[in-house]
Amino acid sequence: MKQQFKFIVAIVFCTTIASATGFPASYYKIKNSKEQRQEFFNILKPFVDKSNKQTLNDRLFVEEFFKKAFSSAFRSLSPQDLKQLLKLSSKYRVKKLFDRETYLKRIDQVPVSLALTQGAIESGWGKSRFVREANNIFGHWTWGEKGIIPLGREEGKTHKIRIFSTLQRSVDAYILNLNRNRAYQEFRDFRFKKRLEGEQITGFEAASTMINYSELKEKYVKILQKVMKDYNLLYYDRL
Repeated sequence: MKQQFKFIVAIVFCTTIASATGFPASYYKIKNSKEQRQEFFNILKPFVDKSNKQTLNDRLFVEEFFKKAFSSAFRSLSPQDLKQLLKLSSKYRVKKLFDRETYLKRIDQVPVSLALTQGAIESGWGKSRFVREANNIFGHWTWGEKGIIPLGREEGKTHKIRIFSTLQRSVDAYILNLNRNRAYQEFRDFRFKKRLEGEQITGFEAASTMINYSELKEKYVKILQKVMKDYNLLYYDRL
């Protein structure tokens, strides 16, 4: 009887895991392509908003930390604040603990229109194998033990498609990647410059800096900008 119970629990557990990957089942049942693509944006946007909000919370902490540090000439720093700063320096790969400018360049939001556009392109509108099996929306690679081997992977290559436990974690990893990977230094510099001018970088401007995101290079940038225009995604940057 106990063995039968364990077997039933195992089936339920496996079913739960399987159903937790990919977009909601109802999304894949939408027949009208226009409606389905709008629903894609409706599903993805809250994840992007949540990740951006957490990033801005990190930025607010950094701003407040240095405000207090400068006012006291770094003489009254609390152990808790220092611990949090150490955590953020590791998260955003800031080598010098008190490098305020690097923190502010790396800890900032990603234009919603850019995230929605890249999510659509990289995931095939949520229909790719990597989304369905690994919650991987943005095509992130890994060289660890766990991962999905891409079909047609070149001989000698060892990368795999990273597996995420949730779609939210995939979005979090995407925004963190743009904020700390050296391949997107141009994006961060441009965004920081706009900040200093009192403006926000638009998705269309940000797309022009994504030349290193894909092997398609300049062609990829044009694809991003075309999708943004075709689906009026810059609207989300103005909200």
